[in-house]
Amino acid sequence: MDLDQERDLLLERDAEWARAAFEGKEVEYVLSFWTADAIVMAPGLPAVLGKAALREYVLGSLQIPGFSINWTTTDVTFSPDGNLAYLLSRNVITMNGPDGARNTTQGRAVTIWRREPDGQWYCALDIWN
Repeated sequence: MDLDQERDLLLERDAEWARAAFEGKEVEYVLSFWTADAIVMAPGLPAVLGKAALREYVLGSLQIPGFSINWTTTDVTFSPDGNLAYLLSRNVITMNGPDGARNTTQGRAVTIWRREPDGQWYCALDIWN
């Protein structure tokens, strides 16, 4: 396995996911980047477990006035067998505050990606602060 090539593929896939999430138009496409058993841990909220709960989470986020999310990933580290990887990212989340003014928060994230039987990478754990 060529890990340099896998790193490039994974960064490209993550950037594609970031574009889809930022556009916020195709919920099923956004969801397609997570594993079926994915866990999302957002600051101050209970863990979101699995695709059904993630669908509700994404739909709810898109209902927040002025909501947008974007991130940039720069670091990829692979497990020794090359079937897991963790990525380090910087994110920007924007939404309208109670007074209607736009509020932007910057944070950091760690995602853990798993190569599934189809050979494609999917996010299994998504944590940010």
